[in-house]
Formats: sequence, structure tokens, C-alpha cells
Amino acid sequence: MESAQIIDQVDLIREVFSYAHRFRGKTFVIHVDYGAVDDSRLNGLVQDLVLLHKSGIRILLVPGAKQRIDEVLTRYNIPWRREGGVRIASSEAIPFIKMAAVDVTNRFMTLLSVHHTNAVVGNWVRARGLGVLEGVDYQHAGVVERVQLDLVRQTLEQGIIPIFPCIGWSVSGKPYNISSRELAFRIAVSVEADKLFFITDRMGINGGDFHLPQGVDTAADGRVSRLSVEEAREFLRLNGIHDLELGRPAAGGEGRADAAAAPGSAPRPSGYYEGQREILEYLRLAYLAAGVSVNRVHMVDGRRDGVLLVEVFSNLGVGTMVHANAYQSIRSVRLDEVPKVLSLIRPLADTGVLIARTQEEIEAMYQDFVVHETDGRLHGCGALHSYSTGQGEIAAIAVDPSFEELGIGRKIVLYLISLARERGLRGVFVLTTRTGDWFESIGFVRVSPEELPREKRQRYDVDRKSQVLYLPLDSSREGSQTPGRAPLPG
Repeated sequence: MESAQIIDQVDLIREVFSYAHRFRGKTFVIHVDYGAVDDSRLNGLVQDLVLLHKSGIRILLVPGAKQRIDEVLTRYNIPWRREGGVRIASSEAIPFIKMAAVDVTNRFMTLLSVHHTNAVVGNWVRARGLGVLEGVDYQHAGVVERVQLDLVRQTLEQGIIPIFPCIGWSVSGKPYNISSRELAFRIAVSVEADKLFFITDRMGINGGDFHLPQGVDTAADGRVSRLSVEEAREFLRLNGIHDLELGRPAAGGEGRADAAAAPGSAPRPSGYYEGQREILEYLRLAYLAAGVSVNRVHMVDGRRDGVLLVEVFSNLGVGTMVHANAYQSIRSVRLDEVPKVLSLIRPLADTGVLIARTQEEIEAMYQDFVVHETDGRLHGCGALHSYSTGQGEIAAIAVDPSFEELGIGRKIVLYLISLARERGLRGVFVLTTRTGDWFESIGFVRVSPEELPREKRQRYDVDRKSQVLYLPLDSSREGSQTPGRAPLPG
């Protein structure tokens, strides 16, 4: 085996152990859409759930049963229809709906038992009927009113995985068919889960299918890899779901997870096919959950083998994540992190993209450096050097090749430009041999090396022939420049 492959495997093992330690004792709510995992893949998914469980993660499982319920009602010739995306559950249909929901949960129970993992299906959800909305009687279609957290917590403390069917009961014992997606959301908010997973039959959000907010990047496969809560709200707004329709779930006290939009009144934007509307609904719930008490919500493709493990034990991920906190952060580097910064720079220096730097050189100016941190690991760096002429130099932009597609380099550059403005610098320049076009695309213009600050000009490597690009930051000076030409001040 090549040494590079061995190093990659060692890095992977380290990453897995890092996450395993971090998530021990954490709570994950996992919703599995019925259509996301066929019989050939279900066993693999359950095996992954067992691995998470045995690693000390507390799992709450919410299987979706929408397609299975449709199959059962059709097989027994039970008439049914949907209004606003909600199945109207008649008195004739509800026994068959319960049968289908239990059948789905039993599939998971059986496989968990095969893998020697205890699970239990419980009636921990109190529900109420949707009632009559806009002249439509939804009969046995309901909405979650309360999750009995004390019983759920007792189950988790006994090392048992609780499984929630998409059935809730009223105080008088009347059954209601409830949305499993909404149920997973309500449970996650109630238990203040660390993660909520929606395992679907799609890769996440395909950027080509929707209007994207400015600054939201897509991966090489077109997938939107992550959104902050603010970006998720803007995404929903751009795609037909507005602020008044979104609302925000209230804290509600022990065991409650009230939301502004019930399943029967969930927004259904026009102009989208059913699959797109489902993605928007998942994102709506992700936005609501991440905006209250759930740290991160993941939308992943259940058709991909091992997707749950990859999403949990890798900070790159393979789906779309909505995060409450700053999942990606750019901050000043610490002195003890200089070796890590050097490891980011060295591969690019070896290929001539960056100028080689020693550890001593970086340590001497480490306060100029910033790093991009993801879950405690550094995946990018850059520096802003200031000069006595009131100008700054953006330098040493380096990104871990495994994370290049996430736009980390761009974010670091824009952060450094913002930092230069905060420091009152009149402009910033960059020296590059390969990325001049990219810097021009964000407003930099090419200038002569003779226009560099004197101390930088004296160190300019004539043989390297780096291009010099400049971005004026002082608005009064910027407005007076001739297009395509921005001489350096001083």
C-alpha cells in the first residue's frame, strides 16, 4: 500500500475517533422516509444505527410510513384522498393506517433484534385532530400536541431505542394519523436533540432545482452542502415560502413542541413538482428545528450505503445540513496551531502555487493569520499583512484539497477584505501566479509591481513574475478610479 494511502486511512481513523468521542451521550432523532430505503438497503441502515447506538449515541427512531399506508389502503380498497398534502383519515381507514404504521415499525424492530439491540414501540405521543380547515374535515388526521418526555427519557436511560409510529392518541384514546416528519421535528425540539436526520430518497438539496440565496455555494455534484438558519430562511423565502408562513415553534415548556404551521396548513408553494415541494417541507422543518433547540439538521440520501455514518463521522458530509451555530468559523490562529497551518501551506508551496514558508517565519507573524475551523479541525488558512502606507496584503490562502469545493478559500478572502476595512486600510493587494482571474472576478484589478509598497517591492521576486492585483477599500478613492486601473496609494 502506498504511503499516501496509509496516511489517508490514518487521518480517517483519527477523524472517526474524534467524532465518536464528541458524540458520546448525545441525542440523535432519526427520521427514515419509507421510500428512501428499500429492503436490500434497510439491513445496512439498521446496522449503522446499531453502531451509533453502541458508540454511546442515544437514538430516537421515527419511521415514515406514507407509501406503506397508501399501499395498504389501496390493497383493501379503502377510499382515501389528500388535501393540502395531508391524507384525510376516515373512521374506515384509520384501522388500516394503524396496521401499516405498525408494520413499518416492526420491520425496524425485527432487524434491531437480529443485531442484538433492544428497541420498543411506545404510545408516547399525545395528539389532537386537525378538525375542519377551510371547509375540509380531516377526521382522523391529527397533529402532535405533546410528547411524554419522562417516559421517553426512561427508555433511553435503559439503553433502549424508542421507535415512534406515525400514530398519536388523544386523552380519550382516539387514534390520529400524524405526519412522521412533523413528529420527528417535534420530538427533536422537545428533547433538544443534538442532531435531527431526515433520511430521504434524495441527495439533499439540489441547487439547480431552486433559487439560491447570494453567497450559498454548491458542491461539485450540485448539492447545497450546508445552510445557516438565516440562509435557510432566505432560501425558503426565495422559493415561495414567506416569513408569515414559516413562524417559529415556541419553547412551550416541558414536553411541548408547538409550531406555528401545523401539517394541515403547511405552505405548499406553486410552480414546483412534488419532489421539490417535499424538499422545501423538509427544509422548513429543518429551519424551525435549528432555530430553536436542535444544533444541526441533516437531509441525506438513504439510497447511498453508509450515508448515516459518513454524515456523522465526517465533517465534510454528503447531504445538506442546516446549522444553528456557526458550523464554519474563521478566527485568528493560535501559536500552537502554526504546524497545522504549515501543513496546509506546504503542498501548495511544493507545487509553486504559494511561496514556501518556514515554521519560524509563520510563528514570527502568526498574529496576521486566520484559520477556517470545522468541528475543531482546520481546513483553510490565510493572512492579512499590514504596511505603513495604510495598505494590506492578502497572502498564504490555502485550503485542504478535500474541502476545496466548499468555497472555503473564497470565504477566507472575503473575511480578510472585511477585516482590512475594519482596520481602516485604504486597499489590499495580492500576489499570485495562477488565480488572477478569480481575484478579478471579485473586484481586484491588475497593477504594476512598481506600485507595491516600498518594503514589499524590495522583496518582490522578479524571477517568479507574480501578478499584482489591487482592491481599493476607501469609497471616495474607489469612485474616482478609472475602470480597469487602480493605482496603489502612497
